Amino acid sequence: MAKHIHAKTHAGIALNLLLLCAPVHAQSSTDQKITVTGQIISAPLDVGGFGDEPLSRTPIAGSAVNESRLRDAGARSVSDLTRLDAAISDAYDAEGYWSSLSVRGYLVDHRSNYRRDGLPMHGETVINLANKRSIEVLKGASGIQAGTSAPGGLINFVVKRPTTRLRSVGIDLRDSGSVALAADVSERFGSDEALGLRLNAQHERIDPAVRDAKGTRSLLALAGEARVSSRTVIEAEIESSRQSQPSVPGFSLLGNSLPEADTIDPRINLNNQAWTLPVVLQGTTASLRLRHALSNDWRATVHAMTQRLRNDDRVAFPYGCSAENNFDRYCSDGSFDLYDFRSDNERRSMNVIDANIAGTLNTGGLRHSLTAGLMHAQAQADFQRQAFNYAGIGRIDGGVQTPSAPELTDENTARNERSTELYLRDAMRITPTWSLWAGLRHTRLQRSSVRTDGSRATNYSQSFTTPWLALTHQLTPATMVYASVGQGIETDVAPNRSRYTNAGEPLPALKSRQTEIGIKHDGETLDASAAIFDIDRPIAADIGTCDGSDASCTRQIDGSARHRGIEALLSWRQGPLALHASGMLLSAQRRGASDPSQSGLRPTNVPRHTLRLHASYDVPQLEGMALMASVVHEGQRMVLPDNSIAAPGWTRLDLSLRWRQTLDSTAKTGPINLTWRLGLDNATDTRAWKETPYQFGHAYLFPLAPRTLRWSLAAAF
Repeated sequence: MAKHIHAKTHAGIALNLLLLCAPVHAQSSTDQKITVTGQIISAPLDVGGFGDEPLSRTPIAGSAVNESRLRDAGARSVSDLTRLDAAISDAYDAEGYWSSLSVRGYLVDHRSNYRRDGLPMHGETVINLANKRSIEVLKGASGIQAGTSAPGGLINFVVKRPTTRLRSVGIDLRDSGSVALAADVSERFGSDEALGLRLNAQHERIDPAVRDAKGTRSLLALAGEARVSSRTVIEAEIESSRQSQPSVPGFSLLGNSLPEADTIDPRINLNNQAWTLPVVLQGTTASLRLRHALSNDWRATVHAMTQRLRNDDRVAFPYGCSAENNFDRYCSDGSFDLYDFRSDNERRSMNVIDANIAGTLNTGGLRHSLTAGLMHAQAQADFQRQAFNYAGIGRIDGGVQTPSAPELTDENTARNERSTELYLRDAMRITPTWSLWAGLRHTRLQRSSVRTDGSRATNYSQSFTTPWLALTHQLTPATMVYASVGQGIETDVAPNRSRYTNAGEPLPALKSRQTEIGIKHDGETLDASAAIFDIDRPIAADIGTCDGSDASCTRQIDGSARHRGIEALLSWRQGPLALHASGMLLSAQRRGASDPSQSGLRPTNVPRHTLRLHASYDVPQLEGMALMASVVHEGQRMVLPDNSIAAPGWTRLDLSLRWRQTLDSTAKTGPINLTWRLGLDNATDTRAWKETPYQFGHAYLFPLAPRTLRWSLAAAF
C-alpha cells in the first residue's frame, strides 16, 4: 500500500509542477500566433511512390510524424514511434541496442524494410533523429516499393535539407541524468540563394532509468543543395553517428509462471557484470541526388546512396535454465544461465542507385501520372568469429557476479546480396471522380552466405514480379474511398547443414498477399482515415524430428500467418483544442500448419488491440502555452508460441506542456524564438510487461519504463 501512496504522491507533485511552470514562463510571452501541426495525414508521403500527390488522395495506408511532434513526445529513438501510431508496436526493443518494431503485427525486417529518403538501408544500427525532418510509415504489403520486404510495411527516414537562414540550439535533460545538446544551422548563399548548406550536430550523455547502462551518443551531419539552373537541382548529404552503451536484456518466465510486473524493478539491468562491455554502433551514410526537369510535365531523378556500419555487439546474455532442462525461460527460483556474447568488428555496407523518370500524359481520354525506373542495390555483411560461452548462473535481482568467458569459439555468417529492380507506376484519371492506380516491380536477386571458417556456403538466384492495383472514388472534394490488392516477396534458404534433406536449396519465394478497403477525409478541421486489411504471409519452418541427426529436417513452407484488422487515424482541431488519435483491432493467426495443433494460434508479442490518444490545449490566457496529455494502450500479448501463457494489456499516461515565446528582437540578431518543453512520461508509474518477444528460441519480457521527468529548451534565431 505504501508503494502506491508513494507513486500517487510523486504523480501529484509532477502534475503541480507542470501547472506551476505555465504562469511563470507566460509572463514574458508575446502576442505572436503559432500554429502547431501534429501527425501528418494529408501531406505527401515520400515513400508512397506517387510524387506530390497528398496521402489523403492516394490508395495507400500510411502516416508521417514530423519533427515537432517527435519533440513534443520526447522521442529519442525510432522505438518512440510506438507512442504515436497504433499500427506500430515494440518487437524486442532493448535499451542500448537498435530498435525493433512490428507494423500490423509483422516484424519490420532490419535488412529490407528500412528506407532513407526512399532508398533501402541497413536498419541494424541506431538511427539518430537529430537530422531527420520526419519519419514515414507505409503500411501493408509493400511490393510496389520494395523488391523484397516483410509485409507489415516500410519505415522511411526523411533527411533535413537546407532551408532559409536558421540558427537553432537546444538542450534536453532527463531526471535520470541524461543530457543532450544539439545544434541545427542552415544558410543559403549566392545569386538567388542557389546554394544551401545545413549542419546538424548532436551529443548526448546517456544515463537512463535502468542501472548500469550509461553511455554516449553523437551525430554530425551536413546537407548541401545547388540549383544549377531553373531545371536542375543537385542535393548531397553525409552523416556520421556513434553510440556506445551497454544493452539491457529482458526478463523472462520463472518456470511455468509469468512474474507479476509490479514485483520486478524495471531499473534492474541483467547485463551488469564487471566484465560487461558496451554495444558500439557507428556508421557513415552519404547520398547524392540529381533532379532535372525535362519539360513542364516530365522530370528525371538519379539518386545514389552508400552506407557503412561498424558494430561491436557485446552482452552478458541470460538464456534458459539448464538446471530445470528449460531452455526457453528462466528457472523457477529466479536464476538463469548466463552467457558471455561478443561479436566485434561487424561490418555492414549498402550501395544503392536509383534512376527514374516521372511525368503526365493524356491518351485515349485518360490522364496518366507515370513513373518508370531502375534500382540496383548491393548489401554486404562481414563478421569475425564470435563468443557465446557459458559464464555461470545469474539471478533476476542482478546481484550475482560471474567470471567472463571471452574466447572466440563460435563461427559467424557473412552475407552478400545483389538486386536489380525494374518498376512502373501509373495513376490513371478515368473520370473527374474515379482513378485507377497500378504498379509493377520486377526483381532479380542473388544472395550468398558463408561461415567465417568457409563452411555452410549457400548461393542462389531468384526472379519475381510483384503487382499492385487500386481503385479510388472521390465521394466529395474532401472524402475518398479506395480498394487495393498487392503482393510482397521474401526469400529463404535451407541451412547448408547435414541435418537438412534440402541443405543449401532456396525455397520458393514467400509471396505475401494483401487486400485493403479504406476511406480518407481531408477537411479544414478534421483529417481522418480508416482501413480494413487482410494480409496472408507464408511461413518457412523446419519439419521433421530435427534432432540433429543427418537428414532429420526439411526446410519448407508450412502454412501462413494471416493478419486481419481495422485501423483508423484521426487529427482534429477546433479552436484551442487539438486531438490526434489512432487505433487498431487485429486478428492474427497461424493457418494451414502441418501440425494441426499449431493452426489457429496467435503469434507471440502481437497485441489484440492498440490505442494512441494525444490531446493538446492552447491556453487562451497564456499566449504560446499548450498543455498536452497522451494515452498509450496495448492489449493482451501471447508469451509462448503454444498460447499457454499470456501477458495482460496495459495503459500508460504521459503529461506535458510546451511554451513558445519570442524575445525582443535586435537589429543584429533579429527575434529569438524559444520553445520550452516539460514532460512526465508514465505519470502514474504503471508497472506492466510492455512487450513479450519470443526470440532466439526464448521467451523474454520487457517492462514499461518507470516514471520519467524530462525538460528541454530550444532557441532559434
